[in-house]
Amino acid sequence: MSTPAPPTPRSPALVVITLSLCGIVVSLQQTLILPLLPLLPDLLDTSPDTASWLVTATLLSGAVATPTLSRLADMYGKKRMMVVALGVSILGSALGAVSQALPLLVAARALQGVGMALVPVGIAIMRDELPRDRIPLGVALMSATLAIGAGIGPPASGLITEHLDWHSIFWLTGLVGVALLTTAHLVLPESRVRTNGTFDLRGAVLLSAALTAILLGLSKGAQWGWTSPPTLVAFVLGAAILAVWTPLELRTPNPLVDLKVATRRAVVLVNGASVLIGFAMFANMLLTVQMLQAPAESGYGLGIGPMEAGFWMAPSAVAFGVTAPVAARMIRIIGPQRTLLVGTVMMTIAYAARVYLSDDLAQVVTGSVVVSVGTAIGYSALPTLIMRAVPVTETASANGLNVLLRSVGTSTASAAVAAVFSATAVTVAGHAVPPIGAIDALFWLSALATLGAIAVTWPTLRMKDFAPEADRAGTDSTGRPCLVVHGTVVTAEGAPVTNAVVTILTADGQPVDWGQADSEGQFAAAIPGPGDYLIVTAAEGWQPRTRQVTIDGDHALPPLVLRDRLTLRGTITDGEGRPVTGALVILTRLTGEAVTTTHTGHDGRYEVPRPANGRYVLSAVAPDGAVGARPVAVLDASRHVDLALGTPLA
Repeated sequence: MSTPAPPTPRSPALVVITLSLCGIVVSLQQTLILPLLPLLPDLLDTSPDTASWLVTATLLSGAVATPTLSRLADMYGKKRMMVVALGVSILGSALGAVSQALPLLVAARALQGVGMALVPVGIAIMRDELPRDRIPLGVALMSATLAIGAGIGPPASGLITEHLDWHSIFWLTGLVGVALLTTAHLVLPESRVRTNGTFDLRGAVLLSAALTAILLGLSKGAQWGWTSPPTLVAFVLGAAILAVWTPLELRTPNPLVDLKVATRRAVVLVNGASVLIGFAMFANMLLTVQMLQAPAESGYGLGIGPMEAGFWMAPSAVAFGVTAPVAARMIRIIGPQRTLLVGTVMMTIAYAARVYLSDDLAQVVTGSVVVSVGTAIGYSALPTLIMRAVPVTETASANGLNVLLRSVGTSTASAAVAAVFSATAVTVAGHAVPPIGAIDALFWLSALATLGAIAVTWPTLRMKDFAPEADRAGTDSTGRPCLVVHGTVVTAEGAPVTNAVVTILTADGQPVDWGQADSEGQFAAAIPGPGDYLIVTAAEGWQPRTRQVTIDGDHALPPLVLRDRLTLRGTITDGEGRPVTGALVILTRLTGEAVTTTHTGHDGRYEVPRPANGRYVLSAVAPDGAVGARPVAVLDASRHVDLALGTPLA
């Protein structure tokens, strides 16, 4: 595998501005259409349910494109995939600008949804190209772009449609997209960090099908009915495809989603927080809009028109942009774990307060802004935590999964709000609106979600998986990764060790990067350049090994061989201490599952591969029927466990 030549250095500020503007435009593409939804049935001569596909199509295509393009970015170049995503979204804008037929407009919106992949790819570019001290600010701004665009979109759409034809929203995003595509091509360097292997097409197809089914059920459940056959079929089908996809990914070399990395405790906790914060963020937007526009007779509404309500939502978007530099400084001073905790605590307090302090316009807007500030702080910390918990070569795909799970959270919030509104709606002043009790219940539900995020975040404070970027040496003097090395982990017989973790350190012990072996034992890691390195190889059930390697111009490491298998061994004796020949030895889990069986030799000894860490029961049965059992705790090393048998069975 070759590594691209070092690109010409670019201004860090210019890189951050370009990527952030790309994120804002992509977000605008998603939200500019929302104020038009009540008008589209008349404009397109269709039903409201059919017109809603203009929103659903973007959600589904974005969910499919995000993990796919993120993985392609890690493999074939992040700038390249950034240009592809921008180009496809521009094509969608062009198609929408000249179309009047609903099928073409749905296709246009689906093409625009591909641009959602820009955010994780942009974050990965920042990790590769920015100096270490600029990464927190860049990541914070990039994370905030989705919310900034969401806040700007409604008032901007109102202004455009009031003075221009509604197709102008497509012309606007298309023209701005072309300008940004040109700028990105000129400003952004191509990444030097790429993974090897071939693209997992099978995994991409299956995951896309599963996500489409699940998100279709979430987005259409309120219209179809949550217990209707189409909704239930969508959820069951999505779950069934995921059940097939998961074991296939574990056996696939270079999988679309590296589940071994994604299921590490640190990554799972951060992604869990992402879902819950995404839920609370979108609920804030939906509930605030409802309170602004509901008639005053509802007891909580302010009776504001759609355009004015859009303007009053703008302060929340501004809060995201203003908070990003503050959040970046917090990450540098107190760390991303505590920053995430501060954001989730702020959101929880704000939601609880909104139940009691939502009596006038100032309180409603202030409550929304405070929730947005907490969300911005939390969102800023999430990518940093992900990047510290995954190898450098997995940056884009890991952040792609994280952004996708945020989208799952927002989709779940939309479904929950729609379900509560439809179940509790009453007619007030000629409008169907939910009662104040439903609004309060959703505030409490959102507070519960952020409490869940706090609970998920708390264990990360004690975890060491989040190695600070400054402590990693897989970068040059500017903080940018330079070279990617790859290799294989094998046994003495040459068989791949699929669960191995390879850690690369400098000669004086400073961490560089790490990689996880795939189903063929292959791994990749980023290093700053040729030189002497320490390589620590470890795998469940094997004696770890450390070796010193000199890496020169060849990026392929020699095979890393694990020779000594950890074992569980011991001697089975009878009641008088004599070894028992031919005894059946059985190892079971405390939960009941059988792990392995063997027989003792002529000297009464047994030996089996050491199982995974945990608590077990060791049992033995002698040929004459004598039996015995004892508990066994297995940790990281080999164990020697003897067992004395009792009297024979009657």
